[in-house]
Formats: sequence, structure tokens, C-alpha cells
Amino acid sequence: MRNPETRIRLVSAAIVLMLMALGARLWELQVVRGEQFTKQSFVNRLRIEHVPAPRGIIYDRRGNPLVKNAPFYSVALAPQLMPEADLEAIADFLGMELAEVGGIVQRHRNAIEPVRLRGGLRFDEVAFIEARTSDFPALVIDVDETRHYPYGDTVAHVVGYLGKLGPEQIRKKDFRDVPRQSFIGQWGVEKMYDSHLRGKPGRRVFEADAVGRKLRLISEDLAQHGNDLYLSIDLDLQRAAVEAFRGRAGALVALKPDTGEVLALISRPSFDPNLFSRGIDTGNWLRLVNHQGYPLLNRALQTNAPPGSTFKLITAITALEEKVLTPNTTMIANGVVAKGPWRYRCWKRSGHGKVDLRKSLVESCDVYYYKAGELTGINAIARTARKFHFGRESGLNLVKEKKGLIPDSEWKKRVKKEPWYLGETYNASIGQGFVLTTPIQLAKMTSWVSNGGYAYDLTLIRAEEPPEPFEKIDVSPETLDVIKEAMRGVVADEKGTGRNAMSKIVEIAGKTGTAQVVRLREDESRSFDEIPYNLRDHAWFIAFAPLEEPEIALAVYVEHGGGGGAVAAPIAKVAIEQYMRSLESHVQN
Repeated sequence: MRNPETRIRLVSAAIVLMLMALGARLWELQVVRGEQFTKQSFVNRLRIEHVPAPRGIIYDRRGNPLVKNAPFYSVALAPQLMPEADLEAIADFLGMELAEVGGIVQRHRNAIEPVRLRGGLRFDEVAFIEARTSDFPALVIDVDETRHYPYGDTVAHVVGYLGKLGPEQIRKKDFRDVPRQSFIGQWGVEKMYDSHLRGKPGRRVFEADAVGRKLRLISEDLAQHGNDLYLSIDLDLQRAAVEAFRGRAGALVALKPDTGEVLALISRPSFDPNLFSRGIDTGNWLRLVNHQGYPLLNRALQTNAPPGSTFKLITAITALEEKVLTPNTTMIANGVVAKGPWRYRCWKRSGHGKVDLRKSLVESCDVYYYKAGELTGINAIARTARKFHFGRESGLNLVKEKKGLIPDSEWKKRVKKEPWYLGETYNASIGQGFVLTTPIQLAKMTSWVSNGGYAYDLTLIRAEEPPEPFEKIDVSPETLDVIKEAMRGVVADEKGTGRNAMSKIVEIAGKTGTAQVVRLREDESRSFDEIPYNLRDHAWFIAFAPLEEPEIALAVYVEHGGGGGAVAAPIAKVAIEQYMRSLESHVQN
């Protein structure tokens, strides 16, 4: 055994070595790297707070707000404290899976702003988390702006909704300065005018203590409010028309004939945009996309359907402009046209008797238009239809539109590899067969007929100054006057098919349409209720009012609704009357 003196010397040497090592380490930390750690200590005490920019408000044409801004609360991790945060305790506290929290932290390990863990918190949840900040100093409450849509599905297909930035959008230069967790316009007007509405977010930098309490404000960049937007939509008209649909599927588009402003745009069924404003969950998303009524489909612009007898206006205009008929030319319509073994029947089996052009539109005589189409030929009808911009998108750019289809002999040869047949001209002449249109296309035609043939660009923005038409449709004023007078008779005459649109407060001119989805056999007679829903006829009605100096033109489409005069005309009447009352009220005020 060594003597005590040797042991003392060894212990003393060890202590000296330890003190030297400790001194060297302190020298490194305090002198060599002192400035670095001082800076790091300061950074760890900083809290960066995102200040959302209030988004511009969207108003209707009368100044009624269609949206409201609402706070969106999230719980996030301060990036400076992520490395030492107890993720297991945090996950348990927030009711999240540890793997989920760990994955978020891993994906944002180089973040410089708070990393969101959970969004859409209720206020009581925010208060609960704030009360535990001393236990979880790495947790912060992040506040963003989202939307509340007070009118729900009434204006959803116009206004649209907000959503989080997607992976592809993050890479676009348009969103380079937008915080990744922000809500931006993802559909409708919210998307079309996102940069106008969005504003610019601000930022506050605080110094905080070890338990996350704010000590002082270091710097602040103020948020910039987004710009407001005034739409051309009339909210009262929109609401009245939605109610008039009474749960049926379809669409309505109303235009101001002298400006091209969209006064109403309705697609039913619709959806509640509030589902998206806080981040839609999987269950609600699946319910929407799997809904048999297709509520996300904008039927006003994305419906390709036969226009039925509303298209007779095009055939009539063609016959008058080609001078194969005059307004006084009469035909005997006995209910059927026979061509070889084929029979082309009128909706009225007994026929309409002696018919001139006005009566043919008022009573919607099919036989008259079979013969008119035979005289003009399909190519002339197609040329007229294209003058009114059928077969092309409307230019509204709200959603990806359907273009419809205006067939002619060249199209048939190119697509079907077959010649054009006379029977196909008969069908096209009454808006059946290959002819397909959208509600917004029919609304445009009606507007341009009503205003004397002046074509205006469609817009969802309220016009501050009267715009100039971009085109004068190449149709004579005399022809359009004949058509408008016949449309007046459709509603006003005793035998008019649109009598259900007759109003006591304004003179309405219109045209009914009933588009067959499938032709029934001649020997088959079933009531409307006995026909399967997806085989029922579509109901159409186009109209404008007043007859002189029209203020509104519209198209109503009721999917599988039946007769246009019975189903679609009453909806048009409600919409037109509401708009005329709104106009009167606005003038008085």
C-alpha cells in the first residue's frame, strides 16, 4: 500500500488537472466563443409573431358585405426552442400523435417562423394553451386571417373560398412573400382577385424570458390591409332566385344588357364555403365529392345540355336573315313531318294549325322549325349561332368552362366520319340532337337580342363607368325586333308557353325550352313522376325585362325538371321581379 503522502500528491494533481481543464473550457466559452454564445442566447430569447393582413372585403353591387374576416388560431412551436422541446409531452398535451408532431418538426427543422402543429383552435382551446405556457415555453399561439361566409351556399359558386397554400403554389413567384401557413383564394372571386384582396402580412419580434413571457418589443412591421372589391352581383336577386329553385338542381345566370355585368350566378345544389375556411377535413371533403348532386359543379358554366326550344330563336333569326322566310310566311303544322320511314313529331301531337313566325315562337311549334331548318340548312344555323358566341367560353374566367357544341356538316364529317343528314338538321333546329349549350351562353344570347345586338364583355365587377360594346352582332335591327315581339307574346299571349312568367309589375319577354334527355317511343306514355330522374327532360327559360330598355336578361336551367314553362319560367319571374324592386328601391334611396 502506498503511503499517505503519495496518495495526497496524486489526488492534488488530479484536482489541479481538473481545474485546468475547467478553466480552459471556461476560457473557450467566455472569451474565445463568448460573443457567439451571447448572440445565440439573445436569439433563443426572441419570439417572432406573424401579423396577418386583413383581407379586403367583397361586397355586392349595393354595398352588402358577402364575406367577413375571422381570426384563425393555431398552436405552433417556436423554432429556436424546437431542439430542446419535449415532443412527447407536447403531443400528449395537444392530443396529437407523437409521430405526427415529430414529422412536422422534421419537415420544418430549418424554420425561422413558428411551426404550426394544429390549426382552427376554438377560443377556449387558445385560453387553455395560453394558461400552460410556463410548462411548455416552446408553444406559441399563432393568429392568421380566414373568412366567414355569412350567406353560406347562396353565393358560394361566385365568391368561392380560401384555402391553405398548396405545394405547387408555394413554388410560384406570385406567392413568394406569402407565409406558408396563410390562407389564400382557391376558388371563385377569392381566387380570381386574390392578389387584390390579400394585402401584405406584418411581423413582430419580441424578447421573451425562459418561460415564454414577452418582455419587450424588438421590432415591428405593420400589416397592410387588402383592397376591397365590389361585385356586380345583386344579393337580393341571388337570394330570391336560390329560394325559387326549392331544392331542385340547376342554374341561373342574369346579366345587365347594357353593361355585361353579371347580376346573379346560381348553381344548385351548392356547398358551404365555410367548410374550407378553416381547412376542410377528409370526411367533409369526401361527402362533397361523392355527393350525387355534384355540389362542386358550377352548372351555370359547366353544364353541356341541349337547349331545347330556346334555340329556336337562332333558327328563326337564321331564316329571317337568309330571307327564306318572312315574319308573315305561314305553314300548316299538323303535328308531324314525314320523311321516308321517319316521323318527326311536334310536342303537341294534334299540331298548331296555320302558323307564322310569331305564333311559332309563342306556341313553340316544332314542325315550323323542322321546315325552317330544312330551308336554311345546318351550316347557316351554325353560322348564326356562332355570331352569338355559342360554342366558345364566355370569357368570365370564373372556372374552367364547357364550350358547348354547335355542329355543322364539316364537324360531322371530321368527328363522326359521316355525312350530315336532314333529320339531324330537324333536331338541331329545335335545340336537340348534337347541339349543346351552357346556361351562361343562353343568357348572353338573350342579353344581346334584348339590347339590339350589342355584345359586352361579361364581368363580375360592378361597372363604375358605362363600358363600350366590343362588337355589334351582324343581325339586322328589324329581325331582332320581330324576335323580341314574339318573345313578348310567349309570356303575354293566352296560348304562350311562358305564361307562368307573366308579371304585374313589369313586362317580361321570354322563351321556353324543354330538352329531351332520351326520346320515348311513340307508343310509350308515362307520367313525369314515372320516368326515372336521370331520364327526365331538362327545363329551360330565357327572358328579359322590361321590353323597352331592358334592365335584366337571364337564362334559367332546371336539371331534369320537366317543362320549361311550368318549372323554369316561374323562377325567372321571381328573379326579375326581385331585381326590378331592388332597382326601384335604389332609385328612391
